[in-house]
Amino acid sequence: MRLLFLGDVMGRAGRAAVAERLPGLRADWKLDFVVVNGENATSGMGLSGAHAKELLEAGADCVTLGDHAFDQKDMLQYIEREKRILRPLNFAKDAPGRGAAVFTATGGRKVLVAQVLGQVFMKRPFADPFSEVDAILRTHPRGGMVAASLIDMHCEATSEKMGMGHFCDGRASVVVGTHTHIPTADAQILPGGTAYLSDAGMCGDYDSVIGMEKAEPLRRFVTGMPKTRFTPALGPATVSGFYVETDDRTGAAIRVAMVRQGGRLPQAEP
Repeated sequence: MRLLFLGDVMGRAGRAAVAERLPGLRADWKLDFVVVNGENATSGMGLSGAHAKELLEAGADCVTLGDHAFDQKDMLQYIEREKRILRPLNFAKDAPGRGAAVFTATGGRKVLVAQVLGQVFMKRPFADPFSEVDAILRTHPRGGMVAASLIDMHCEATSEKMGMGHFCDGRASVVVGTHTHIPTADAQILPGGTAYLSDAGMCGDYDSVIGMEKAEPLRRFVTGMPKTRFTPALGPATVSGFYVETDDRTGAAIRVAMVRQGGRLPQAEP
């Protein structure tokens, strides 16, 4: 199975880049299933229902969120209607929506997608991500009822992301990190056949501070004082992500590649 994961979509520039490039990538690479992290797609803070619809219409089969899952208040209701959107597994137990689901890819093959929030350096405590993921993978074994499984590990610390990768090795097809907006260069297949990347990066303008216009973040770093709100950068956006091919019989990853399309970063593709 050919899977594509796209990192955090950042504001209008990121949405436009995904809308422009994802349909062509689906066709050219004969993709079977696409997951997009959309938690910063609306003004850099959360995801609105209208913008979720844009990402799904562009070719996403599933959209994951993150710690900003419900910054846009209409998502509280929209996520209950649109089952292709996932919030973190270990969010508040009474939060709307769900944190994991099984979807149908091309040829009727089943794909498990789950998202979980890390605990290290995050602003608020969340439930243990490892036990939450363990429970999901125990009931959805790779190569069993699902042909492939993908875990979106949304957190700050690369050590925690790598810990999740090794924790899931041999059980998940893919573990990919999100949240920092900075793409890492450690795409690999772990010994048990799990594809791993510490961070997929963002779909946004890299002439920025993690997707935000530079002036206000720099002012706060230099002076320690805020003046205005952060606003997403609107320059040419790079689509960044992770491409994985899996074996349908075992669910193990057999090929991985980092993805960079358009914008300012050097290009990379399978």
